[in-house]
Amino acid sequence: MASQTESSPGVRSTTPPLNSGRSPPPKSTESLHPPVCRHRDRSPSPVRGFNIPSPMPTRRNRTCSATARASEGPVFAGVCKYFSRSRGHGFITPADGGSDIFVHISDIEGEYVPVEGDEMSYKVCAVPPKNEKIQAVEVTITHLKPGSKHETWTGNVVSS
Repeated sequence: MASQTESSPGVRSTTPPLNSGRSPPPKSTESLHPPVCRHRDRSPSPVRGFNIPSPMPTRRNRTCSATARASEGPVFAGVCKYFSRSRGHGFITPADGGSDIFVHISDIEGEYVPVEGDEMSYKVCAVPPKNEKIQAVEVTITHLKPGSKHETWTGNVVSS
């Protein structure tokens, strides 16, 4: 019996020859474009070329009326309870008591990342969709916690 790997005379191999690593140049520039029958007009996408907006209301996409209400409101004082730079949010404990208030990274003004124990001043804004909860806006660190290391937004570490 003959081996099946041997080729018979007159039968061509179906394996294509190996290229030298380069593909042959195209025969014409028309072969680079899709056929005309495949072209179709697309309706403009509302998100094409734009970033998808965050569902969290921030200073950048908060409505004008909410921004105006927050800027007209009183300034409150509190202490930073927790802040995670990697997650982009934290909580402030109000000085007058009450429940903790959420703070988003985009609403913090100044050069330092807040740490636990920093004294802060802030205004409040209602959080949609039901406007039942509130969020701290226009947050500034008024006093850094003594004896702690603070990081700037650029990554420099400063001891206070």
